Amino acid sequence: MRPPTAAVPVAPAPTGTDPTGTNLTGTERSRPVRPRTRAHTTPHAHRPVAPAGARHGYVPAVALLDLGLLLAAFAVAHVARFPWELTAVRPRSGWLEFAVAPAIVVVWMVLLSVFRTRDPRIAGIGGDEYRRLVTASLVAVAGVAVVAYAVQLDLARGYVAIAFPLGLAFLVLGRKAVRTVLARSRSRGERLQDVLLVGDAEDVRYVGSRIAATPSAGYRVRAVVTDCEAAGAEIDLGAARARVVGGIEDVLPLAQEQGVSAVVVAGAVRGGHARLRRLGWQLEEHGVELVVSSPLADIAAGRVHERPVDGLPLMHIETPDYRRRAGKRLLDVVGAGVGLLLLAPLLGVVALAVRLDDGGPVFFRQVRVGRGGAAFSILKFRTMCVDAEARMAALQSENEGAGPLFKMKDDPRVTRVGAFLRRTSLDELPQLWNVLTGSMSLVGPRPALPREVALYEDFADRRLLVTPGITGLWQVSGRSDLDWAEGVRLDLHYVENWSFLHDLVILARTIPSVLRSHGAY
Repeated sequence: MRPPTAAVPVAPAPTGTDPTGTNLTGTERSRPVRPRTRAHTTPHAHRPVAPAGARHGYVPAVALLDLGLLLAAFAVAHVARFPWELTAVRPRSGWLEFAVAPAIVVVWMVLLSVFRTRDPRIAGIGGDEYRRLVTASLVAVAGVAVVAYAVQLDLARGYVAIAFPLGLAFLVLGRKAVRTVLARSRSRGERLQDVLLVGDAEDVRYVGSRIAATPSAGYRVRAVVTDCEAAGAEIDLGAARARVVGGIEDVLPLAQEQGVSAVVVAGAVRGGHARLRRLGWQLEEHGVELVVSSPLADIAAGRVHERPVDGLPLMHIETPDYRRRAGKRLLDVVGAGVGLLLLAPLLGVVALAVRLDDGGPVFFRQVRVGRGGAAFSILKFRTMCVDAEARMAALQSENEGAGPLFKMKDDPRVTRVGAFLRRTSLDELPQLWNVLTGSMSLVGPRPALPREVALYEDFADRRLLVTPGITGLWQVSGRSDLDWAEGVRLDLHYVENWSFLHDLVILARTIPSVLRSHGAY
């Protein structure tokens, strides 16, 4: 971090005033005084601290990767479009494309920089990086098309049709690979930006716990500044703990003392907007970034629209649409129908294994609560002994589940075959019939038992606004390893921010989640 600006010694004024004419006490006269000049506050006088990614060479490394991928894309396009020229001594076609390709790559690289696709602040998380990548690529395509038309360049259409989509695909895959490497590095505590967390105790705990649980975002809470706890106290942030180093009045000196590159304001601060604005200016002078946490939680970016009012950015939040979606239902019908047909042999083998294990029934039916509180009968392969429900009361003292959930890692009621089916999630496959008949969806919140719904509190019943699913955000994020509160938060996030693309992403994440078997018991 850049050290604070040194005080400039000045000759003491004979009349007991500072150079600006303000009267000084004896104590104040003994302090070095920094002249109040405009040069002190001009933006160019201060160089912001680079984010962690930039300090570790993130930008040049990604730029080099982009260059290599674009060159590879154009090379593949040339080979695919003019394969006969590979062995020709004197190529008769494709020479124009071969000559123009380097210029197109340079233009594309420049646009990737102009649109700040390699900004370390957006690296590793969120969709902004991909949106900028696509925008820059589309502008590159449009620019090349306009120039080619203006100067009458007769580029082969097949060559262009291969090179640009392939280049964009390579770039996206390259960034995905970079994100994977960056996420693993950050999960080990590397390439993280140390921040000072400021705010009331409750706001600090909430924002701090989200930061600690998401190292891929690139932040690490170094210390906490709050007036609600004494200096030296520790605050639990879930996956980490942070020490309180002082009160809110001393944010600037504490930021310098801790050597952080950013200050994260969690919630409101005393003094309101004017105080926050001044704090931003003060931090700017010392190269420290200001990050302000939004009071909105679990709201997808697509639902938030900024409406500037006289320099004040107001956030307009779109009302969620909970109506049944035709596209989602079509995906359910097609997916469940195809799934039942393709998996029929596997379903037969599993049914036979369940029957031979203890001679009991193959399927287990149970009443669950669906959309709008309507009850339905869920269908699963039986994984427990036939008297499992009767034995449940005797096992309540060993319940490891949080909230209204009943969970045991080593439940004695689970059969030998049932343990395998639970670990591989094969016991859930008959629910494809529930999906086909409309009582369930492929993706949605976990279908709850009536006794669980009776214990819902704090808006947890909003999970019933949509159709429950075989898989969902809770399931692909940890399954039984997550506590009740975190699981409900994920389900409500899905309910509030549903999108067709989100369903496809969750379905894609389900397969590796099932293969890992984390939290499946």
